[in-house]
Amino acid sequence: MEHDADILIVGGGLNGPALGLALAQGGLRVAVIDARPAPQRAEAGFDGRAYALAIASKRLLAAIGVWGALDGKVQPILKIKASDGRPGQGPAPFFLTFDAGELEEGPMGYMVEDRHLYAAFLEAMRSAPGLELISGETVVAQDGAPQGVTVTLASGRVLRGRVLVGCDGRASGVAERAGIKRQGWGYGQTALVTAVRHERNHEGTAHQYFMPSGPLAILPLPGGHHSSIVWSEADAAAAAIQALDDAGYLEALRPRFGDFLGEISLAGARFTYPLNLTLAEAFVRPGLALVGDAAHGVHPIAGQGLNLGFRDVGALAEVLILAARRGEEIGALDVLQRYERWRRFDSTALALGMDSVNRLFSNDNPILRAGRDLGLGIVNALPGLRRGFMRQAAGLQGELPKLLAGQAI
Repeated sequence: MEHDADILIVGGGLNGPALGLALAQGGLRVAVIDARPAPQRAEAGFDGRAYALAIASKRLLAAIGVWGALDGKVQPILKIKASDGRPGQGPAPFFLTFDAGELEEGPMGYMVEDRHLYAAFLEAMRSAPGLELISGETVVAQDGAPQGVTVTLASGRVLRGRVLVGCDGRASGVAERAGIKRQGWGYGQTALVTAVRHERNHEGTAHQYFMPSGPLAILPLPGGHHSSIVWSEADAAAAAIQALDDAGYLEALRPRFGDFLGEISLAGARFTYPLNLTLAEAFVRPGLALVGDAAHGVHPIAGQGLNLGFRDVGALAEVLILAARRGEEIGALDVLQRYERWRRFDSTALALGMDSVNRLFSNDNPILRAGRDLGLGIVNALPGLRRGFMRQAAGLQGELPKLLAGQAI
């Protein structure tokens, strides 16, 4: 079979472009198929959607030539404060604080807006040798064969490659067409996402309040006076809040947010996302691999979804590039299973860990509340244990792919 590319990547969100750039840098020919028109997302105005990037994710972005384009557009996370809370009552007396001064590597992470991160990817993809970006196209069919894989686009165009990678989210069409089933459950919670402008400077501090109905994250954005909000509520309550006008929405948010940053006002668009846990029963098939949310969708309680996806990107890129250099058939099942063995335990453990944390904290049981508050206080009082949690959150623990350690493949 004559191949149009070595790797066909379906999904142009963030994991797809990151994987495409890493593979092209390693000498493979790549096509990234994005259902959305590229400029539409890159040229969007401020809407408040943002990501918390771990130190390891920053290293990957630097290694694939994307980080430099984000200069001046990121907010270092200098401190993280986590505590129990109730609307209108402020945080509980026991809390946990992570300070970047305890890490030799610098800030624990960085906040970056979706529009800036995608624009940086787009700029890098447009100039990357060996990478073709196909925008505004959807995949309607796929087929695997001993000689390679094929995908058919809605336009009728047919592409042939050696490996097909699904980076197309929790409802992955690539996984579904391959017959890969999913396991998981919903939380009965919906995330309300927006951005606020506030009177006082956030000073690079991220806040995580564990409310009875679900966690509230207040995440610092560049400039000091804007923060991104990820606010979880029971489905019915979230729908009612989302249906309010801006004044009513703010009235619901204020008792949960508190007054520690002074007066607040809405500064971005308002979004909602249903929350669930979903795990693909297999990450690979012959000639096929799943990455990011297509493989594992986790609760956003610790903002680890994208960081988990970037770990997949680094691992799969390393497996495929090294296999190609050895002259192996990169679509062979035994090759792709190296990626699955590398990533399945870590991603499943994190998904289930976030599930447990959400269940422990998203309730108002007085016994559980007393126990978890005491636990936060104990961790905060033990520097060694606290530093271990910090390094885990920064993506510095475990068997890191080379790109996430800041090394070339």
